Amino acid sequence: MSNQNYVLVIDTNKKPLSPCRPVTARKLLLAKKAAVFRLFPFTIILKKEVAENPEPITLKLDPGSKTTGIALLQENKVMFGAELTHRGQTIKASLESRRSLRCSRRSRHTRYRQARFLNRTRPYGWLAPSLQHRVETTITWVSKFIKFAPIKSIVQELVRFDLQQLENSEISGIEYQQGELHGYEVREYLLNKWERKCAYCSAENVPLQVDHVHSKAKGGSDRISNLCLACEKCNQKKGTKNIEQFLAKKPDILKRILSQAKRPLKDAAAVNSTRWALFNRLQETGLPVSTGSGGLTKFNRTRLNLPKTHWLDAACVAQVESLEVLTSKPLLIKASGHGTRQMCRTDKFGFPSRYVPRNKFVKGFQTGDIVKAIVTSGKKIGEYVGRVAVRSSGSFNIYASETVQGISYKYCQIVHRKDGYSYAF
Repeated sequence: MSNQNYVLVIDTNKKPLSPCRPVTARKLLLAKKAAVFRLFPFTIILKKEVAENPEPITLKLDPGSKTTGIALLQENKVMFGAELTHRGQTIKASLESRRSLRCSRRSRHTRYRQARFLNRTRPYGWLAPSLQHRVETTITWVSKFIKFAPIKSIVQELVRFDLQQLENSEISGIEYQQGELHGYEVREYLLNKWERKCAYCSAENVPLQVDHVHSKAKGGSDRISNLCLACEKCNQKKGTKNIEQFLAKKPDILKRILSQAKRPLKDAAAVNSTRWALFNRLQETGLPVSTGSGGLTKFNRTRLNLPKTHWLDAACVAQVESLEVLTSKPLLIKASGHGTRQMCRTDKFGFPSRYVPRNKFVKGFQTGDIVKAIVTSGKKIGEYVGRVAVRSSGSFNIYASETVQGISYKYCQIVHRKDGYSYAF
């Protein structure tokens, strides 16, 4: 297994070719038969045209509320992995902050406009901005991989949890419900809902068992709202007791368990809200799109004895017979945004505090670009690679392993333009 992802390759006409191993890419670059086209994801461009058709690659997605797993497979070989971290909670917090500021301004009875109601309509299929962001960032990266790799099909985990069948296990399909796949759906849902802890003692990193909040011996059902996770010690200690009797001396824990048992899983709800929007957008690419469920993904991962990671979950989506994982170090992509269009910052009361220059570019650079600076004279002789913070004076700061201040723009070369994402391995 290689520590690094395979390198994406395009020919001189920007036609995507089969990815190559890092050692092959290094030889091509040293022989000057290729050049670096893009740093993230690392892509090289050949200096000649290639006529033959490359082997097709399947792009697999495991959409998540916070992180989406991405995997590129050539037959059963996992050649590239990535994990895309969304910023949905940041967007939600920004909108709530804006709403509170506007509300406070209106309540002062000043010259600001009054609140407007019932004069805006939402189009069909509208999603909240924090949810729409998840769809848009995923589609952005799907489009990038289509440009740099010969993607011929897309596989998406469409259903994280089959909530209707989990809630009522006898709704239909008795063979499916009583099969081994149903157990994976239920356990995966409960692990997420109870945060992989014992509901009674909050023990972590121990074997957890499925327990009935209201015992079946006392009339409790198998509905998902009546299930929780318990360690073996707590499960045996509770036995067939009523939960009120078992936790009579712990009213705070009793109240938390009863409320959490009926509460829907927030992350699952976010994924279920965006799944069809993402599926429809993927179909617009013109490539065949197939789907799989979350329980099947976990079943495949467990059967193949693979660790729990987002990108390996993506590789296990849908029907999988076997996998040959050729990389162990996925590209970690974090959505950081493109900044803000605000021309003026506000203080905590909503009043102007600082104005922002209109022109974001200084000497061809903007804050967030990844640059390489080779300083040949002065006190800061050396080579620095990192993100840059520009100043109108032309003296920049570079954030690498440590912050280096006062580097002239004359020493800087662009390595990767700011694109709204930060990268790591």
